[in-house]
Amino acid sequence: MAIDAVIFDWGGTLTPWHDVSLGEMWRELCAAHLPAGEVERAAVALLDAEDELWRRCRDEHRSGTLDEIFALAGVAASETLLAAWYEAWTPHTYTDPHAFPLLRALRERGIKVGVLSNTTWSRAWHERIFARDGVLELLDGAVYSSEIPWTKPHADAFRAAMDAVGADDPAACVFVGDRPYDDIHGAQSAGLRAVLLPNGSVPPHDVVPDAVISGLDELLPHIDRWSDGR
Repeated sequence: MAIDAVIFDWGGTLTPWHDVSLGEMWRELCAAHLPAGEVERAAVALLDAEDELWRRCRDEHRSGTLDEIFALAGVAASETLLAAWYEAWTPHTYTDPHAFPLLRALRERGIKVGVLSNTTWSRAWHERIFARDGVLELLDGAVYSSEIPWTKPHADAFRAAMDAVGADDPAACVFVGDRPYDDIHGAQSAGLRAVLLPNGSVPPHDVVPDAVISGLDELLPHIDRWSDGR
């Protein structure tokens, strides 16, 4: 069966994984934008709120937003504060250099390209990143968990991503990600092929990917092989 669509995870896949200290980032942000007497309480509350949303994502497969993190923490999310938060993340958001030629090659083969990301960030901020790195025009569709009720590995998240690129047969779709549970188990449970790009910072899971790659530049031969029925 020909491959109709390849859908990618974002962080750790299209963008290389960076280990960061969320507590330190929140503390630095609060120190720069809040009165000194509020910094520690706000930083702890923001980290706790973010941890709760990611726990909910992991255990209940329910989504959340950055606005919800600020609301749970009881911290006002001014435009200046939000801009500074995204700026702090900028060094960790650059697209893998192999992504552009890969996405272009997929499009040249008539294969649709999509993104499905577990994220609290808005679509606008993700699209700003993709536009900055010159890959936005190579995406046929994208789904961010911040704008749907579910997160990976929920099957409805994968169906939403297929809908976004105009694909209707999961057997003709491939998902590429770095998380064995969210990405590989989730995609295969929804009927897609799944390719693992291993990330040592991600917990393992008892799952067998359809393929394993060490970099995005290794993906295309697998896509061509499956498209040829091999």
